[in-house]
Amino acid sequence: MKKSFPRLVIAGLKGGSGKTTLSLGLIAAWREDGFAIAPFKKGPDYIDAGWLSRAAGRPCYNLDPFLTGNNRIRSSFTEHFADADIAVIEGNRGLYDGMDSSGTFSTAELSKTLQSPVVLIIDCTKATRTVGAMLLGMLKFDRRVSIKGAVLNQVAGARHEKIIREVIGNCCDVPVLGAIPKLPGTHLSERHMGLTPFQEHPEVDRAISLTADVIRKYVDIEGLSEIAMSASGSNLRAGRPIALPDASPAGPVIGIIRDSAFQFYYPENFEELLKRGARLLEVSALTEKRLPDVDALYIGGGFPETNSIALAQNVSFRRSLRKAIEFGLPVYAECGGLMYLGRSLVLDRQRYPMVGIFPISFSLEKKPQAHGYTMVRVNRRNPFYTKGTSLKGHEFHYSKVIDYAPKEGMHFAFHMTRGQGIMDGMDGVSYKNALAAYTHVHAYGTPEWADGLVKNAEAFQRRKRRLGVKA
Repeated sequence: MKKSFPRLVIAGLKGGSGKTTLSLGLIAAWREDGFAIAPFKKGPDYIDAGWLSRAAGRPCYNLDPFLTGNNRIRSSFTEHFADADIAVIEGNRGLYDGMDSSGTFSTAELSKTLQSPVVLIIDCTKATRTVGAMLLGMLKFDRRVSIKGAVLNQVAGARHEKIIREVIGNCCDVPVLGAIPKLPGTHLSERHMGLTPFQEHPEVDRAISLTADVIRKYVDIEGLSEIAMSASGSNLRAGRPIALPDASPAGPVIGIIRDSAFQFYYPENFEELLKRGARLLEVSALTEKRLPDVDALYIGGGFPETNSIALAQNVSFRRSLRKAIEFGLPVYAECGGLMYLGRSLVLDRQRYPMVGIFPISFSLEKKPQAHGYTMVRVNRRNPFYTKGTSLKGHEFHYSKVIDYAPKEGMHFAFHMTRGQGIMDGMDGVSYKNALAAYTHVHAYGTPEWADGLVKNAEAFQRRKRRLGVKA
């Protein structure tokens, strides 16, 4: 078992400071040098995690203290470190930004939980001596946070860099480990939460390679490696690496709609389904003519709006899914999956028909309609959660409900104690064995999710066998 876990937290003074560029390029460069890198993303984000996963060539796991709690954070980190040489943990927002004025659940708090050294990337746009003041403030704000280095970003030229280096050298006892200049254009396009999902980037591997080249040229990656190797770990117990059981041929089959329209899934959620004996089958709502024979279906979030024409045109798949749900197929859908199960999606005054299980139509707005952590109280019957259960999750969407006509057998099962939900402080619309919500859940913090999905899949599998039919 591994007794040390070389690691780095890449943090910034704010969102958009360059954390993903540094993390992505560093992971890619180290991988090119033959190191095995374990990537992690602080917070609930899917898109950055997808890019880090692609660069590392292995899953990127989310470390979110709000969703899972600190004890599960430690065990997830050590278990998923596995055979890696170094872990790179990308923070979110500013280092000390959390849910409140105390910085609860911030990147700084995560770094203390994992006893990880921190490297700050600092946007130096239109600033010189003030950069030193900002870094000094970061160092003194919480001395329990182990800030071990800084990388300058958006540097205007050699003179700009020289002044900032001198200022930091005079006032701060941390090394400057690189200075990334202002670069013309960008090979990493942005949309919604930040980067375009890597699945939609036209030249994803080239973009990652170019980012690695930038980091090699302007950043001391050997210095960063030394900081990572110096990390202590007295509160990190060497956990047994995740070992998933071999799929049982008798286990229920859970379909996962996973294509360019539905991309947002935590790998931990898949692992928890596999641990419970399920078999997973990837399905495309864009290209397959009908829903395969499955015992349950999981539809994650994503961008159905950018695939609205293809989703609408695949009439046979939508019909087969609607028929399966009416027959009693257990379906769990989140955010984009909720929109897909609705009546229609309206974009630029054009209406695109969706599955039509829920008589709800959605429109896409130019500004976010909800963004942040959610807290949910299950207050009505539904297929997956016991009434009275409390859930923690998050929501981020630009869509909103524009018309809603309730039908018999349909109701909202969640009351929002934090967050927006679907409408009127409610989320989790339920019909037969289907449940759809804007709230995303993480299986480590919500074990009831995997329990409920597998339990319902097993029951549906038994029903099909008893009746001698396919869904």
